[in-house]
Amino acid sequence: MDAVRVALLREVLAGTEWLGATRRFAGVLRGSVVSHGGGLLLVGTREYEPWHLAAHLVDEAAWSGTPELAPTLVRHDARPSDPAHLAVGLGRIEAARRGETLLVVSPQGPGKTLLERVHDARRAGATVLALGTAEGDLATMAHDVLAVGAESELDLDTVQHLVSAAAGETALPTARGRRRLRDRLSRLADTLTSPPPPRW
Repeated sequence: MDAVRVALLREVLAGTEWLGATRRFAGVLRGSVVSHGGGLLLVGTREYEPWHLAAHLVDEAAWSGTPELAPTLVRHDARPSDPAHLAVGLGRIEAARRGETLLVVSPQGPGKTLLERVHDARRAGATVLALGTAEGDLATMAHDVLAVGAESELDLDTVQHLVSAAAGETALPTARGRRRLRDRLSRLADTLTSPPPPRW
């Protein structure tokens, strides 16, 4: 989903809780990785790997000048013969330490093996964030949760687009008080595409 589609989606969702919820969660995510200098691990379940979220966070990291947002995608069935960016297995979660952030994307809840590794990462000092189910042990051990249940108005893929886009936009102003180029361009685009004021 490109920036124009995200902008249109935000217009449709104006007045709902989703814009505030996704921006808040994205702010927590960004604040965690930036304050610790990076170390974002992204993992899904065996049945659901968050490929698109990984790709969008890599894009947002590049566009926003925030390399800390680029995640390491942790896979359940990674093989040493896979390309390097796809060869990171669950053992990486076991190695997580203080200052790293672990984002778990789970539509129905992770299995016991993943939960044990997430628990170990939290005990070692990693920040745990959960996107998806808000029930069970994962929600209990996560530092922050953005719940997307089966009864939600939006599906998990759509929410991931909103979170990744917001994560790339929520940078604090620079010390001189100047906005980033991307923020200025976004504001200009909003101005140029808004309807003209009525003439009475």
